[in-house]
Amino acid sequence: MKYDFAVIGAGPAGYVAAKKAAGSGLKTLLVEKKKLGGVCLNEGCVPSKTLLQAAKTYHHAKHGSIFGVSAEGLTFNFPKAHEHKNGVMDKMRDGIAGLMKKYKVDVVEGEAVLKPNRKIEVDGEVYEADNILICTGSSPAMPPIPGIDQDHVVDSTGILNRVELPKRLIVVGGGVIGCEFACMYASVDVPVTVLEAMPEICPNLDGEVAATLRTELSKKGVDFQLGCKVEEIGENSVKYNDGEETKEIEGDLVLVATGRKPNVTDLGLDEIGLEFSGRGIKVDERGATNLPGVWAAGDVTGQAWLAHAASRMAEVIVNNLTGKNDRMRYDAMPAVVYTSPEVAVVGLTKEEAESRGIKTRSGRMPMAINARYIAENPDEAGICKVVLEDGTNRLLGVHMVGGACSEMIFGATAMLETELREEEIEEIVFPHPTTSEIMKDVFMAV
Repeated sequence: MKYDFAVIGAGPAGYVAAKKAAGSGLKTLLVEKKKLGGVCLNEGCVPSKTLLQAAKTYHHAKHGSIFGVSAEGLTFNFPKAHEHKNGVMDKMRDGIAGLMKKYKVDVVEGEAVLKPNRKIEVDGEVYEADNILICTGSSPAMPPIPGIDQDHVVDSTGILNRVELPKRLIVVGGGVIGCEFACMYASVDVPVTVLEAMPEICPNLDGEVAATLRTELSKKGVDFQLGCKVEEIGENSVKYNDGEETKEIEGDLVLVATGRKPNVTDLGLDEIGLEFSGRGIKVDERGATNLPGVWAAGDVTGQAWLAHAASRMAEVIVNNLTGKNDRMRYDAMPAVVYTSPEVAVVGLTKEEAESRGIKTRSGRMPMAINARYIAENPDEAGICKVVLEDGTNRLLGVHMVGGACSEMIFGATAMLETELREEEIEEIVFPHPTTSEIMKDVFMAV
């Protein structure tokens, strides 16, 4: 069967691309080997954030005496939290299925293999398309640690299927995924130890933001061991070297959160001559590969491991296919760590900007100067930092840690996209009392 546009993978890139293309009049095919929504909906963003919210609710209630809330008789029902998680996932999948039906996208379940001349084989059936989008996502990357194949060792997908709380959780990897799960389990009174090879957690973050996050998570009971290498995972323990000696820590559940790898195998990429590596499919700023009519978006490109980045890549590709010039702008791509406190960032850090030869001015303020913040987060530290280009006062980056940051960062992203200057931002009216006022306060203080 012949299509104008065929999409492999129904995650945040795939279903967005299919909807947008079909809405633009292109006859569209969507192929998915598992479930609509991809990793984000079924194994990542949505289920993990739903469970995080459950844990945050328990933690806030337990420590709610300052608000006049009594924690007497408080319990946490983890299986019930999983029921809510599954209900959210089901509702979202039904919504995607409804969208595909509304826009008349042909959805085929099966494993796709690319063939020459822009053809796709799915379980013996061959489809042809003028343009093909590959957005097969990513999978957890498991390092070669002795003992990693045991039943009590899980990745970020496997831990979401555990409906019983462990006695002690050990997290290998102090990046975003590791910190989010550490926060979740520590918030419901599970002792957690995070083993991180780098000198600081979340090494891609602004250093002060990362250190503040680590301090706040430590208050919740997370024990961070930095600059250490895991040597072996035993039946009920993990051995690691802290740079001076080998130590051992006990734990009945081990989460390995050491990053992700693009899903580029078993797709027939070699057969069609597509340029790719272990880091992903090579694409330009429009999402085009080295083969005419073949495009790629999302984690499989290795460009930005974010669901919203994948969706934006898909939009850029369909825009270019339908006559609108568009390109990706990664310097204005927001990112969030959904811990408690949250972290939200967009743009360049001071160090990143100066490494590009850009002279900067920067400013910072504690969240504690903000009325709304201290009313809602009396015991939680936070900061807001901004980076400006010296001379022009153009905004280069915003870096925040504290409650509500994830809901505020889009405003900073809009400021970056429109290249606003400090004096223009100062003229924006921020509602009072809101935590977002901290951004204006920092700009005015710079």
